[in-house]
Amino acid sequence: MSTTSRTNLIKAHLMLATFIFPAVLMFLITGGLYTWGIKGSYDTREYTLALSEPLTPDQPALQAMVQGELRKLAVADPAGAAKVKKAGNSFVFEWTGSQRDVLLEPTDDALSARLTVKETTWYRNLVQLHKAKGGQLFKVYAAFLATGLFLVLFTGLLMALQMPKYRRMAVISALSGLLVFGLAVVAS
Repeated sequence: MSTTSRTNLIKAHLMLATFIFPAVLMFLITGGLYTWGIKGSYDTREYTLALSEPLTPDQPALQAMVQGELRKLAVADPAGAAKVKKAGNSFVFEWTGSQRDVLLEPTDDALSARLTVKETTWYRNLVQLHKAKGGQLFKVYAAFLATGLFLVLFTGLLMALQMPKYRRMAVISALSGLLVFGLAVVAS
């Protein structure tokens, strides 16, 4: 490989690595702490809603109801997806996002429902982004980040394999990493 090609590879590696570093750091910290149960917290508020008829697990109707109640409370909609989670004979409408989660669920009284609005703390907001609970823009950015991280690792491997004094170490390290990963997966 020519010196110019190697120099361009090093520049591309360096620019991409430094560009994605802040986001990689966020994903590393939130992912590492999440595995130990550190997930951040919420500031939670609960409201009791009077109903004219019992709730049914109709997602569009529940979402419209929640949006109306959020407007009354001057609270923005969550950025993520909404879904109805069924459990036995009951259900919960859940709408999650990076900045807030909203739950709507029936109570023992058929003509009332509980609306829970959970505002994320700054750290929980980062965890929610890590869990793909953010808006479309962050999801596109995360896909770019994943591609960038792969390219940083791949160009680093290419550079190591091109240099005779590092080739053997790179191959042994890559094979060792693969073995440890495989063992960790099997042992889990």
